[in-house]
Amino acid sequence: MEAATPEEEMKILEIKLNQLKLDYEKYFLGTRPTEPAMARAEVQKMIIRYSNTRIPNTALRFKFNSLNGRFQAFKRQWDNVLRQIEAGTYKRHLFKADLRDRERGLVPESGTGPGAAGARSRDQGKEGDIFETYRDAMLATGQDASGLTRAKLQKAIAKQEAALKKKFGCEKVDFKVVVQGGKVRLKAAAG
Repeated sequence: MEAATPEEEMKILEIKLNQLKLDYEKYFLGTRPTEPAMARAEVQKMIIRYSNTRIPNTALRFKFNSLNGRFQAFKRQWDNVLRQIEAGTYKRHLFKADLRDRERGLVPESGTGPGAAGARSRDQGKEGDIFETYRDAMLATGQDASGLTRAKLQKAIAKQEAALKKKFGCEKVDFKVVVQGGKVRLKAAAG
């Protein structure tokens, strides 16, 4: 068995890195039962071996540096997601858990999670429910909700409601909480 040339080894490293990326994506989606730690260690060994080796060919050195940079970026991303999974804050897992709870009837359809921010309207519980939905959506999107009070929100809703009734001549305005571009907003609809 003859030794692979540096060009062939770079191709092998690239193929293994691409496969590792796919394996991690499958793992994070839940279609792969275990983390691809063995494949990651294998790629890591190849990276370390070439990091400690002088590569005289400029094109190969460039190829290795770009593969190393990709691997380091993927590593940071994977480690971040793994930390989120361990802490129980990974969004995909929270979403799946919320879906499972809804299927079992443990949580009402109009939950207060980030995906259900627009589920409750003013009809379903007046400003009290919309306040809690608005506050929960702000917290879920990482916004500061410390200055938000029920009175401030009710005042803002009343002001918007009066302006919309006057502008469109409608009798009733319904509000619901929506998240657009990472920001929580009240969306009005004529009732």
